[in-house]
Amino acid sequence: MEDLSLHILDIVENSLRAHARTVEIRLIHDRQEDFLTLEITDDGEGMDEAELKRATDPFFSTKEGKRTGLGLAFLAQAAEEAEGDLKVESRKGGGTKVIASFRMGHIDRKPLGDLEETVKCLKATHPEVDFRYEFRHEREEQ
Repeated sequence: MEDLSLHILDIVENSLRAHARTVEIRLIHDRQEDFLTLEITDDGEGMDEAELKRATDPFFSTKEGKRTGLGLAFLAQAAEEAEGDLKVESRKGGGTKVIASFRMGHIDRKPLGDLEETVKCLKATHPEVDFRYEFRHEREEQ
């Protein structure tokens, strides 16, 4: 995936397949620490402990008939390439939260892409879902 907006689209599609009715997309740019944090939280079906342990395994998928699940694996790789990391929190029946961090100034950090258009597309194609989007810049302390 060439930019973060495509990663967001992929992760949100997972949320929609898990029957999420609310999806929160939050980007936080911490200027002092030079980090960008992406958080995607949903109220979907969630994963049990076994599924959660394998969530970033590219040879695992919860999708019926599929043997690979590359979305989280690619996002983890993108985060690691930019001196960041990926965490996934979930519980069965309690939704999922994906947290990816990236060193903002790292040469290998993927570009943001067209975030506004991505969110517009999600809202237009899934009007039954409550999408919440926030991009916040944390300021350096003076």
